[in-house]
Amino acid sequence: MSQVEETIEVEVPVTTAYNQWTQFEEFPKFMETVDEIRQVDDTHLHWVVSAGGKQEEFDAVITEQIPDVRVAWTTESGPKHAGVVDFHRLSDDRTQIVVLMDSEPDGLVEKAAAAVGLVGRGVRGDLERFKEMIESQGHESGAWRGEVKRSQ
Repeated sequence: MSQVEETIEVEVPVTTAYNQWTQFEEFPKFMETVDEIRQVDDTHLHWVVSAGGKQEEFDAVITEQIPDVRVAWTTESGPKHAGVVDFHRLSDDRTQIVVLMDSEPDGLVEKAAAAVGLVGRGVRGDLERFKEMIESQGHESGAWRGEVKRSQ
């Protein structure tokens, strides 16, 4: 099992950061390996990703979503991974975002990438691109303020 923890601070209110993060279909704008995300319903997402010359598709489910606090997910098919993104209000205009992710590398290439920290560097780069995007926009492009509880 490979674990990643990355943190970044963004110069926007917690609600703005959280609302933008809930726009899953816009992840390809800042996530380097994500080609496409299709939101099937409030809790199900279909991902298309490319890395190392290999394209994969998988389905994920949102397992917990609390406005301005947390989004958690796990995969239902494809590469096994799960994680949580927590949002912490630091001030009226500053938010800390913490990403915790566990993944089970599948195959030699994925195991080697995890061993040398490529997954963590990828997450770090994605967070830096998110920071640049949300700070330059200054506002979210949309929002989903619903709540998903673990038992659903």
